[in-house]
Amino acid sequence: MDSKKLFGTNGIRGLANKELTPETTAKIATAIGTFFNKKNLLVGHDARTSGPMLAKAVIAGLTATGCNVFFAGMAPTPALQFAVKNHCMAGGVIITASHNPPEYNGIKVIWKDGIEISHEQEADIEKIYYENKIVLAEWNKLGTTYEMPVVNGEYVQAVKKHVNTSQIAEKHYHVVIDAANSVGGLTAPQLLRELGCRVTSINANIDGTFSGRLPEPRPENLTVLAATVKAVGADLGVAFDGDADRSIFVDEKGQVYMGDKTFAVVEKYFLIENPGAQIVTPVSSSTLIKETAETYRGEIVWTKVGSVTVSQKMKEINAKLGGEENGGVFYGPHQAVRDGAMTTALILEIMAKTGKKLSKLIAEQPQYFIEKGSVECPEDKKEKLLEKLHEQVKGANVSTVDGVKIWFEDGSAILIRPSGTENVYRLYAEAKSHEKALKLVKDYSAMLRKILTAI
Repeated sequence: MDSKKLFGTNGIRGLANKELTPETTAKIATAIGTFFNKKNLLVGHDARTSGPMLAKAVIAGLTATGCNVFFAGMAPTPALQFAVKNHCMAGGVIITASHNPPEYNGIKVIWKDGIEISHEQEADIEKIYYENKIVLAEWNKLGTTYEMPVVNGEYVQAVKKHVNTSQIAEKHYHVVIDAANSVGGLTAPQLLRELGCRVTSINANIDGTFSGRLPEPRPENLTVLAATVKAVGADLGVAFDGDADRSIFVDEKGQVYMGDKTFAVVEKYFLIENPGAQIVTPVSSSTLIKETAETYRGEIVWTKVGSVTVSQKMKEINAKLGGEENGGVFYGPHQAVRDGAMTTALILEIMAKTGKKLSKLIAEQPQYFIEKGSVECPEDKKEKLLEKLHEQVKGANVSTVDGVKIWFEDGSAILIRPSGTENVYRLYAEAKSHEKALKLVKDYSAMLRKILTAI
């Protein structure tokens, strides 16, 4: 943690006891505490083995600066975010590494509205940390720690307020929940039972080694969930990531869907009831999201990739819906953050309202094929390559919010953006045929290589 940047695209991440040691974590917490200046803060963590240890280090750092800590223990990230807002805290610190493997952990800092702090606020904390502007409290003005065990129950009740509970209950849906041995299992089964669903749980026991499956809910990690849905004849399957802010769905036939398909279902029915509404989504989202907005009279607001950016943009323009292709749906009337359980309740409500199974709701959508590629590019040439690429694609239907995204008249599109972690440019193409998507990746990869040789 010795580079001049603590925060990545989504909080602070590192290997537990290697990069995020108790010592480093406590120091980071003193910088966070100095930033909040003796206010009341909520602290909680996910199921990782290092969670309780790092929570103690965070609490020590925060109370050392005179902040009072309300400790919620183990809870989903969206439940902790809701509690910050619901209990009028000045902010919160969540110890989680979300979808990363079990050896990682991380720190998310939450503002008083339950949304992760802005990148500008992150820079303020980094300045305090690196310039050693930490302010410790006098011995008789240290913060106090209080237990707050009510967070998960309050969160479940809050989600229920945003859907038609009786309409869902009438259907007696059977849902299989894959909680990834983590905090989704503390709230989602209770929520769905209270919505009148029959629940079958897998990977429901808390296990910080994620023994059932890795916490990233990718199709290749969800074969057991898909098989279980089919075996028990369930209506729906849902898988959460490590901190339960994202959800990936499986239909009654055992088909796993990427998040953009289910987000488009939510988007469609939201726009039917809210025509003209703004939908906030990163440029990495499928053209399906754009086409759905055009069909149902919505307005797309494109952002850079990253959930913090989506939340901040929703807050700025007061948008009520946002989403990402990785299974993150931001439902503003509840809270403008990713929320796996809220998304699950919305999908169940749409199924109940329309009387349609998830497979039918997805089949009604325009179908796109996606292909990916990458081109090696040295770090020192990334910016120059982007400049030259901008020049070459001028005049087309282009967004330059994050990298370059080009939409074509036949509905196909390609996103070209530099990787934030590797010396490559990534290409994401989609089209109504595999062949067209492959051709886009091939053609634009060749264009990038040609530009590179000339730089």
